[in-house]
Amino acid sequence: MNAPKPQRQRIQRRALHGVLLLDKPLGLSSNDALQKAKWLLRAEKAGHTGTLDPLATGLLPLCFGAATKFSQVSLDADKAYEATLRLGQTTTTGDGEGELLETREVAVTRAQIEAACAQFTGLISQVPPMYSALKHEGKALYDYARQGIEIERPARQVTIHSIDILDWQAEQLTIAVRCSKGTYIRTLGEDIGRVLGCGAHLSALRRTSSGPVTLDGAISLDALAAMTEAEREDLLRPPDALLADWPEQRLDAAEAARFLSGLRRRVAAADVSQVKVYGPEPQAFLGSAHIKAGELIADRLLSPQEVQALLGAEVAA
Repeated sequence: MNAPKPQRQRIQRRALHGVLLLDKPLGLSSNDALQKAKWLLRAEKAGHTGTLDPLATGLLPLCFGAATKFSQVSLDADKAYEATLRLGQTTTTGDGEGELLETREVAVTRAQIEAACAQFTGLISQVPPMYSALKHEGKALYDYARQGIEIERPARQVTIHSIDILDWQAEQLTIAVRCSKGTYIRTLGEDIGRVLGCGAHLSALRRTSSGPVTLDGAISLDALAAMTEAEREDLLRPPDALLADWPEQRLDAAEAARFLSGLRRRVAAADVSQVKVYGPEPQAFLGSAHIKAGELIADRLLSPQEVQALLGAEVAA
C-alpha cells in the first residue's frame, strides 16, 4: 500500500500595501519575478508596473495592495535604460537570442555614432518589432513571428529625450537612453546600426529608472529570499512613491473624510492634471486627483481602511 503524499502547507496570505523596487534578474519574466516576490512577502494582492523582457535586467517596481491602484502611473512614466549594442551584426529578433542574419565590418568614428544617435533624439516614429508582446487579434506578435508570419504593424510616435554614449569599444557600444513609454530599445538599436551602415543588435539591456523611482535601493530576488519576513516588509515604500514628482494638496480632517467619500472639494489652487492628496497627518496619503476650476476631483482613492493601515505601518516603523 502506497504511503499518502504529504500535503503542501498553504501559505497564509496577508494584506500588504506598498511598492517594492525589484532588480529583476536576467532570464526571468516580469510575471515570474512578481509571483516569487509575492510568495516571499505572503501578499494577497500584487501587480507589476509594466513588462520588462526576460533578456533585460533592472528596475521593476512591484505594487502590493493599495499601491496597485497607482501602477498605471508607472506604466505611463518615462523610462531610462542602459543598452549595449553589438555593432556589425543583425539578427532575426533584433537581440542576441535571434539567428544571425548578416555580419559587416565596423568602420565608424565616435563622431558618426554621435550623429546617428542624434537622429533618433526627440519625437520619432517606431515600428514595433515582430518579436514583441503586442497583441494582434488576441495573440502576441512573437507567436506569429515564431511561425514565420509577418504582421503589418503601424508606426507609432515615441519620444527619445536623450541618448548618451557610455562606452564604445570596437564592436560594442553602450548607451544611456531616456525615453517615453512604449519605446522599443531593440528597435532603436537596430535603427542606429542601420544609419551607421554596419547594422547592430541589442546584446544587453538594463532599466535604471521608471518615473521618479530608480535602481537606488532596489533589491534582487536572491537578497530578498535571504531576509526575514520583517526585513522584507521594511523594504516596502509607500504607495505614493510612484507619485513622488507630482504636486501635492493637503486637506484638513473634515475635508479629507469628504474627499475619501468621493465628493469634490473646493480648493484655492490652480488647475493641474495630476496631484497627490493628503490628510492632516504627514503620511496620510489619500489618493490621486486633478484640479479643475477650483475643484479637487478624485481619480484614484484609497479606502479608509487602507489609509489607516498605512498610517499604522508608519507608526510601527
